[in-house]
Amino acid sequence: MSEVHSSIRAWFVGTRIEIRSRQKRDTLDSVPEVVIDEKGRLMASFRFGVVVFAGYTEVEENGRLGTLGERITGRFETPEIEALDLRLVSGENERVDGDGILLLNNFETERLLVIASVLAKSVVLAHYEQCLAPILDRVEVLGENLQTGHSGAERTQLLQEIGQSLLIQTRTVGRVEIAEKPDLVWDNPDLDRLYERLAGEYELRERDLALTRKLDLVSKTSELYLDLIHNRQSLRVEWYIVILILFEIALSLYAMFFAGGGSH
Repeated sequence: MSEVHSSIRAWFVGTRIEIRSRQKRDTLDSVPEVVIDEKGRLMASFRFGVVVFAGYTEVEENGRLGTLGERITGRFETPEIEALDLRLVSGENERVDGDGILLLNNFETERLLVIASVLAKSVVLAHYEQCLAPILDRVEVLGENLQTGHSGAERTQLLQEIGQSLLIQTRTVGRVEIAEKPDLVWDNPDLDRLYERLAGEYELRERDLALTRKLDLVSKTSELYLDLIHNRQSLRVEWYIVILILFEIALSLYAMFFAGGGSH
């Protein structure tokens, strides 16, 4: 029996995609809007900004993305892309082989959606892992500044670091729900095994935990640095107040002993 090849590709195109399917309006962000064309090809749009295609060429995918138009919020200039080749085989365990190809017993929609869920989460993690790298570099500079005892960062920049960290946490934890399994695997042990195998292959939980720890480090370091700057500024203001009080006392003493003495 000849092997059948296909591919599935995830595009992280923006921070949000409007989902129009009526049945999806009140569901979790991790539940996609699914469109299957006349050729059986699949397009799954996730509200957290990822579109996954199965069976399309990359040129066709670009065309389909263009149809989303203004439904994409916060569109990225260069989308993050993650792809996986599929091979239909019979009588073998479903797994990723040594060439990085996923071996499947069939290409049924439910299986493709499980793969789409894993790829969607992985591509989001990849994007924010890259976003966080330069922030961590700046956090290292903050640590060096603390060690040398001088401040080399502006308060505005630190607030931006904290804000960006909070945004990443909100989008990965609140929207993507990386640590959560998709609903369709709960009552299907076969799909659950496929999901667990792929989640392990892409190290979703480990990467999510590592990202969370890095975000906590950025947030705590920036907040600590802001507190130090605030305390230094407060101390400086207190000294200004003390100096003003002493100056006022000096003026009063001058008025009492010198100006007053001269009037007798």
